[in-house]
Amino acid sequence: MPLPSEFADLEPYQAWALATEPERYALRLASSMDDMQAFYDAAFARLEDAITYLDKFPLDDLPEDARTLMHLMQSLVMVSFPVEVWKQPRVPDSGAAYLDVIVEPVV
Repeated sequence: MPLPSEFADLEPYQAWALATEPERYALRLASSMDDMQAFYDAAFARLEDAITYLDKFPLDDLPEDARTLMHLMQSLVMVSFPVEVWKQPRVPDSGAAYLDVIVEPVV
């Protein structure tokens, strides 16, 4: 899935452009903090640009490249707490607990 050409600098992180929350969560748990930090730094720097770009399209009719960018930014949200607060991939003191999202806004 390609990214919009304006976001070519984020291509090294394209593995994070996953369509569903369970996929994003699994990648978060499988990733090192160094990998998450690198992705976070690159994606967060482009967040405002991504929002501006994505706001040009209706959510239910995103071009494929815009959808890929949206999924990438959803993964940014997924890693924000581990990077900013917890300093670990898992939620502290949560044991084996997890949350299943059964409906995605757009896949």
